[in-house]
Amino acid sequence: MVEQATLHMICGKIAAGKSTLARSLAETPGTILIREDFWLSELYGDQIQTLADYVKFSAKLRTALKPHIVDLLRSGLSVVLDFPANTIDLRLWMRDLFETAGCEHQLHLIDVSDDVCRERLRKRNATGEHEFQVSDEQFERVSRHYQPPVEAEGFNIRIHPA
Repeated sequence: MVEQATLHMICGKIAAGKSTLARSLAETPGTILIREDFWLSELYGDQIQTLADYVKFSAKLRTALKPHIVDLLRSGLSVVLDFPANTIDLRLWMRDLFETAGCEHQLHLIDVSDDVCRERLRKRNATGEHEFQVSDEQFERVSRHYQPPVEAEGFNIRIHPA
């Protein structure tokens, strides 16, 4: 018997802890992790210089991965998307995944202050282990587009406090 698959989505600003939570969620048996930053870096790393570049290549990646993610979910595997579920449009794409697959979903909201995110970001940048370096200015620019989920969107939301 195939277990009911779940699509795990994560909302939180840059350096809020999305990737850390994603790795933790993916430790559950029958669960696969798909990391946007890894794929973007491998496929387009040298071409992503601006926010507009990220938006363009992220959209291409989502288009390419959609049928694969739906197939994984339909096969009974749960999927953790380490993609930022930070805008209504991105969450609509994610909704389409779990609705098309006919599976469960969980939207994880990481509620961390900007100051904590900036501190974590500086530490992350200093290690050089992350695929992308993000400046304070880039953090501010991206954060302006952040739209936390609201109840009216109809997601199963689990809040993760700082």
